[in-house]
Amino acid sequence: MGRIAGRFARVEPRRRARQLVLGLLSDLPRKNCWTIAEWVGESTPDGMQHLLGRARWDADQVRDDVRGYVVDHLHDEQAVLVVDETGDVKKGTGTVGVQRQYTGTAGRIENAQVAVYLVYAGERGHAAVDRELYVPRSWTSDPDRCRDAGLGEQASFATKPELAARMVARFLDAGHRAAWVAGDEVYGGNPKLRGALEERGTGYVLAVACSHEAPTGAGKFRADVLAKRVPKRAWQKLSAGAGAKGHRFYDWAVIDLADPAPGSRQLLIRRNRSTGELAYYRCYSPTPVPLAELVRVAGSRWRVEEFFQSGKGLAALDEHQVRRYASWCRWVTLAMLAHAFLAVVRADEHARQPAPNGLIPLTCNEIQRLFITLVVRPVHDAALRLGWSDWRRRHQARSQTSHYRRQAAQT
Repeated sequence: MGRIAGRFARVEPRRRARQLVLGLLSDLPRKNCWTIAEWVGESTPDGMQHLLGRARWDADQVRDDVRGYVVDHLHDEQAVLVVDETGDVKKGTGTVGVQRQYTGTAGRIENAQVAVYLVYAGERGHAAVDRELYVPRSWTSDPDRCRDAGLGEQASFATKPELAARMVARFLDAGHRAAWVAGDEVYGGNPKLRGALEERGTGYVLAVACSHEAPTGAGKFRADVLAKRVPKRAWQKLSAGAGAKGHRFYDWAVIDLADPAPGSRQLLIRRNRSTGELAYYRCYSPTPVPLAELVRVAGSRWRVEEFFQSGKGLAALDEHQVRRYASWCRWVTLAMLAHAFLAVVRADEHARQPAPNGLIPLTCNEIQRLFITLVVRPVHDAALRLGWSDWRRRHQARSQTSHYRRQAAQT
C-alpha cells in the first residue's frame, strides 16, 4: 500500500483504498461496497462507492505501480507475458461494455462484460500486470451510451488482439523485459499482433486454428495438413509443465517456416498422448531456440487460467457491481493488487524456507486465510451489526417504494 500511497492526493481515499484491498482479501462470501464497508467497520457503503466513482485518483497510475511491484518481486529473465480474456455475466444493458457475446466463463453466448488481461508468469509465480476492457462496436457506435458510461464520446473500437498489443507495448515501454508472449487462437490468428511483437524482437508462442495457413519452402499449407506429414521419429515426449496432478506430458513436433525477415519461425504441434487431439502454435524468436523452450512457453499459457481462478475466487476480480468505466478500472486494479500481494507472499515463503515433510508448500488460498485470521480480522460490536441491519432494510424499503411507483406510472 505504501507503493501506491502517492497516487492519492488526500488521506481519506488513501485509507479507504487500503480498507477496500483488505476487504477484497477477506473471507466474505460476497464482496461489494456494501459487504466490505460493513466488514471494515463503516456505517454505510457511501465512502466505498465514492472511492470507486467520484474520488480523485488515477487507476492507471496504480496499475503501473502494481506492474512494477509484480516485476520487482517475481522477476525472471525468461518470464512469459500471457494474454487472455475473461467474461463476467451481467444482467441488464447499463454496465459498460456489456452485450450478448461468447464468454469462456459460461462456455456459451451470454449477456456479459469481457476484459483482456496481461499476466506476468515467471518461475517464482505469476500475477496480472495490466487490464483492458473490451468495448464492442454496439457501444462505440453509440456516443451517447459511451458518454453515459464514462467512456467519452470519442471512444473507438479495438479488437482483443489490439488491446493485447497495447498492453504488451505499455509493459515494454515502461522499461520491463519479457522474453516471450503466449496466448490462445484469438491472438495467434492475428497477423498484426504477431508483426508488432516481431518488430520489438519479442518472442511468442501463440495458438492458431487447424485451418491456419503457414508458409513453408514448398508453399502455404494448413496446419492440420502439415501435421499429417510429420514423420513418427519427429515427435518427442516433453512436459508442458507441472500441473495439480503432476507433469503434463504431450508429444511435440516442430516445423520450420519460410520467411525472409530476420528471426526464427516455426509451427509447433502438440499431440495428446491419450486422445491424439492436436493443437497448433505459431512461434517466433529472434534467434533459434530448442524445442524444449518452445514447449515451456506454450505450457505457460495455462498460468492465466490459474490467475482467473484465484483472482476471482480470492480477490473478487469479477464481483464488481459498478456500471461506469472509471469505477470498473478502479475495482479490477485494486483486485489485481490484492492478488499480486498473495502471489508475492507465496513466492517469498517458498524461497525463504521449504515446506516441512508431509506438508505441501503454502498456497495463495492458505496465505489468505492466515493473513486475514491472524493479522487483520476486524472485531466489531453488536451496535455496528444492528446499525447495518437497519441501513440495509431502510435502503431496501426505499428501493421497493421507488419500484412500485415506477411500475404504477408505467401502467
